[in-house]
Amino acid sequence: MSPVDSTALLTDHYELTMLQAALAAGSAARRSVFELFPRRLPGGRRYGVVAGVGRALDAIEAFRFDQHTLAALDGVVDERTLSWLADYRFSGDIWGYPEGEAYFPQSPLVIVESSFAEAVLLETVLLSIYNHDSAIATAASRMTLAAGERPCIEMGSRRTHEEAAVAAARAAYVAGFGSTSNLAARARYGVPSAGTSAHSFTLLHDTEEDAFRAQVSSLGKGTTLLVDTYDIAEAVRLGVEVAGPELGAVRIDSGDLGVLAHQVRAQLDRLGAADTRIVVTSDLDEYAIAALAAAPVDGYGVGTQLVTGSGHPTCGFVYKLVSREGEGGKMVSVAKKSADKVSVGGRKFALRRRNPDGVAEAELIGVGSVPVDDGDDRELLVPLVRDGEIVAREPLDAARRRHRESVDELPLTVHSLIKGDPAIPTVFV
Repeated sequence: MSPVDSTALLTDHYELTMLQAALAAGSAARRSVFELFPRRLPGGRRYGVVAGVGRALDAIEAFRFDQHTLAALDGVVDERTLSWLADYRFSGDIWGYPEGEAYFPQSPLVIVESSFAEAVLLETVLLSIYNHDSAIATAASRMTLAAGERPCIEMGSRRTHEEAAVAAARAAYVAGFGSTSNLAARARYGVPSAGTSAHSFTLLHDTEEDAFRAQVSSLGKGTTLLVDTYDIAEAVRLGVEVAGPELGAVRIDSGDLGVLAHQVRAQLDRLGAADTRIVVTSDLDEYAIAALAAAPVDGYGVGTQLVTGSGHPTCGFVYKLVSREGEGGKMVSVAKKSADKVSVGGRKFALRRRNPDGVAEAELIGVGSVPVDDGDDRELLVPLVRDGEIVAREPLDAARRRHRESVDELPLTVHSLIKGDPAIPTVFV
């Protein structure tokens, strides 16, 4: 394992100093339960979407302290701690909401059960993955809801960190985006990729017609021509002249997209290209997509707003100790009590209560055993890791289907982009 392969240094300094102090105090081996959860939904949104589960499982598996990572910790912790880290393997159990599932305030998205020492080291890497990927998936879900049956393309790689771009493409696909411009996401995760040309390709050629002929000759008549480099109406005319009515699509990347889409649609129809689609780009977010609902648009390319969470680049998830071994080996609930950051102690269960029509009514959260189902309550927590072994790997398309089913189960208020209360209440039972 190389230093790049290990995820053990994707953590905070204080995780290791806590470990050192706990080892010295003899409390590191105490059985503990940590919980990753949101205190609230960001920005008055109606729901959130869990993403990054698969990436988190990969990170746990690669969380190893080889000679390179141990060398990097020289001066951070003492020799006893370094020796303990050299043998580190997570050996506990992890439960969690599966990828693509909707979540609400206080939802126990991840429950880690192991010794304090093993569990505390995972705090930062789990939070960084879940906070980022779920923020992107939540924004993407709002966008795909606004888009309806029209496909969305993720194209934000140039607007974020190069590795964040790959994770964002994956999360967007979970939440309903049809494809990405990012080839690393295609290679690593099987996300379908798409792309044709930028304005530079048109500017490279002596005329716009030359550029279109070169593109159609190479990529076929079904390609998408970018038509706003110079004059849109002239470009549309040239595009149909070059490719004929079989032209796949035109892309508009500037201007009043709603007005231009109507004009271009009318022009395409007059030219006999009734099946040529119109794709729009240019700083779209869920609000802009919703505003284009009545326009003759066939697809959306979304970049900056998607990969930055559409104004909310993190979900505010926290990772808290909620139970630990007490005297006599009995597990006792523990919780933070500060006024504005109160947490609820105890190992949780979580259910989604549904009415007779199958519509979600509440997020039920409690401590202890899952109660006997007296209605149509759906259990939300599934095993992710058992005795240190990953047990929940699944194809990305499974998470994609789950997202669609989970959102379809929610009340119609999830379609509202206006700030408001969560679509269903969180009820502690």
